[in-house]
Amino acid sequence: MKVLFVGNSHTYFNDMPALFAWFAERAAGERPEVTMLAYSNRDLVWHRTEYFSLRFNLLYGGYDYCVIQQAAHPYPPVETTARFYREIMGLCRRCGVTPVAYMTWAEKRFPMNQQIMIDTCEALAREQNALLAPIGSIWRTVRETYPEIELYYVDGEHASPYGDFLIASVLCKLLTGALPSVMSGAGLDFLQGGPFELDMPVVIEDKDAVRVQLNRDWTDRILDTVRAGMQG
Repeated sequence: MKVLFVGNSHTYFNDMPALFAWFAERAAGERPEVTMLAYSNRDLVWHRTEYFSLRFNLLYGGYDYCVIQQAAHPYPPVETTARFYREIMGLCRRCGVTPVAYMTWAEKRFPMNQQIMIDTCEALAREQNALLAPIGSIWRTVRETYPEIELYYVDGEHASPYGDFLIASVLCKLLTGALPSVMSGAGLDFLQGGPFELDMPVVIEDKDAVRVQLNRDWTDRILDTVRAGMQG
């Protein structure tokens, strides 16, 4: 399996595509190849306008799936989001790549914004016959059911290691049909408490050093919620 991730910091935070590959290998027995086109503060308008690298990857990369993440904070107008999802999904189709709509989550301080993200992504996935990664809806369920689990980084917008654990779990279940039965207490944290500025990020550059142990009870609760939210 080859997967292309397109988005911004809500895709690249804590090396989430690598965490997805790690989970998928343990769930399905084969490690997928992952590539990422993700840049700070970029939305789908930017990816479609500056689409030469996206075009090249779709044409020549041999990908099975393209996971497409719209900007989230603030969430662009529905009409804009729909237009550029359709255009990028159309590029995927013409290149024989299955598009995946990555449903983002609302800011911690504005939970009321979640529903528009859910409604927009669900409608687009139905209309375009695309796969839907219902990250935002499962994120909301975990927050409401287990408020002690902190899914957010300290800025209240990006994902904590638990948040990225949730994201990778949803994508693993969607693209492999399974979840790993082991290592459910493992995560990635490329900051480990350090500061993060989008203009000049300072992150751990040793890929082995970003692996961290998470609270096993909390990760089991996340996995249970993912399973329940993605039945069938």
